[in-house]
Amino acid sequence: MNTHIVKVDKCVDNDESYQQTVDCLRNGGLVAFPTETVYGLGALATDPDATKKVFEAKGRPSDNPLIVHIGTKEEVSLYADPIPASASELMDAFWPGPLTLIFHEKPGVIAKSVTVGKGTVGLRMPDHPVALRLLRLLGGPLAAPSANRSGKPSPTKASHVAQDMDGRIPFILDGGATGVGVESTVIDMTSTPPAILRPGGITAEMIEAVIGPVRSETSAAESEAPRAPGMKYKHYSPNAPVWLIEPNGETIDNAVKSFSADSHKVAVIGPDELTTDVPDWYFATGKRADLSQLASNLYDALRACDGTAADIILAVEAPLEGMGIAVMNRLNKAADGKRYSVDKFQ
Repeated sequence: MNTHIVKVDKCVDNDESYQQTVDCLRNGGLVAFPTETVYGLGALATDPDATKKVFEAKGRPSDNPLIVHIGTKEEVSLYADPIPASASELMDAFWPGPLTLIFHEKPGVIAKSVTVGKGTVGLRMPDHPVALRLLRLLGGPLAAPSANRSGKPSPTKASHVAQDMDGRIPFILDGGATGVGVESTVIDMTSTPPAILRPGGITAEMIEAVIGPVRSETSAAESEAPRAPGMKYKHYSPNAPVWLIEPNGETIDNAVKSFSADSHKVAVIGPDELTTDVPDWYFATGKRADLSQLASNLYDALRACDGTAADIILAVEAPLEGMGIAVMNRLNKAADGKRYSVDKFQ
């Protein structure tokens, strides 16, 4: 299969470019497209055969549900029932935007491979002109996880998608780099109180300011299917193993020297303030106090490590507040729980 990269400008009419991707989707094909968070890999969510292709292209476990993207708020009632008043309040406050709401699904509409038999469906309306135009021209819902091979860092540029998906999908809509840089917040509106299943660009504090208290539930047992993406499997991982490390320059330098003494080549991902010449490679992700910037640059830095000969990656921990919670959620998944301490293990 040849993969065609179709460049579109957010501010210019690209009718022919969009139409060929819409035709592809209507005919059961896959299209990667930009959202405000990361690039998504879309298939018509009502087409069982098309949605199965998403799992095949990604190498994604079949029990990992897909989020459904829609172009208007009015479409929610086509796929979900009931719609709690608190959900409507969140849609009014944050849609379009990086927030996925989980509802009880309306039976027989969305393909079973999307909802993996849980009886619920995650819906979101992305805040990106390319995504919204594609959805509105299509006139239907797109099941769209991140457009990467399962387990790898999510793509924030069309070139990242091509690295993973070239030859696996027919089209990539190139709308430039994404903004938020980590996937949407996922909140389960079928539980009381609502539960945040994956942190993202809309923080718990922002949500609670609208609907009151929520709880956090960001992992799933090995024996059960996850209720949202990112809860169960190892995710966001570059080729080399990742270790978390505290934001301390001396600790980082000592860790690099320790790993180097064992003949390892080390890359470090961290904030601008901790840039050091000790590691073989240092990928700065922005000011430590600017948590949105740390999130926006995270996946690009993880992918940059794959372009080096590093066989160890040290990822500096972010503050556990605001967007830093989303950053640490992704880093913990990437590291699979590994954290550097004086004896290298904790």
